[in-house]
Amino acid sequence: MAAVALTALTALTGCGSGDSTVAKTPAPPEAPAATSAAPSTVAPPTTTPTGPADPCAVNLAAPAIAQAVSELPRDPRSKQPWSAEPIAGNYNECAPLSAVIVEANTNAENPSTRAVLFHLGRYIPTGVPDTFGFNGLDTAQSTGDTVALEYDAGIDGLSSTVKFRWNGSGVELIGNAPAG
Repeated sequence: MAAVALTALTALTGCGSGDSTVAKTPAPPEAPAATSAAPSTVAPPTTTPTGPADPCAVNLAAPAIAQAVSELPRDPRSKQPWSAEPIAGNYNECAPLSAVIVEANTNAENPSTRAVLFHLGRYIPTGVPDTFGFNGLDTAQSTGDTVALEYDAGIDGLSSTVKFRWNGSGVELIGNAPAG
């Protein structure tokens, strides 16, 4: 009996305050090292270095477009505001003249359209010839200082291209020709 009491006393005094179950818990086994012969199941991360966006590239999502469209008077036909999402254009903040084509924000089958003109990325609010009805841009005839706006009614003979040019101080109409 004395031997049992001594064993119990030794067991109780053997566990000091420095002992813990964490210290006595074995660490999880380490994963085996991959060998060069085994294929890797984890793909290396792929990153494509990208530099800053080219400010002189066409950018139909530029904030200046949405700002300009918000300043336009409502469509005279539907009385609706204009959609800030262009249907065509060549907006470029480095070009002497660029344009976007927007349509009235309506569910009509044939919404009104108009061109919005920009000089060096800034909206030209006044002094611009009428730009209602254009529904496209001829990029082949457009240059840094000239935009060729298209009107196509979808009927033979009712298509034309009208050119506008930045003359150094404003926008002028320089040509109107049948399309195609």
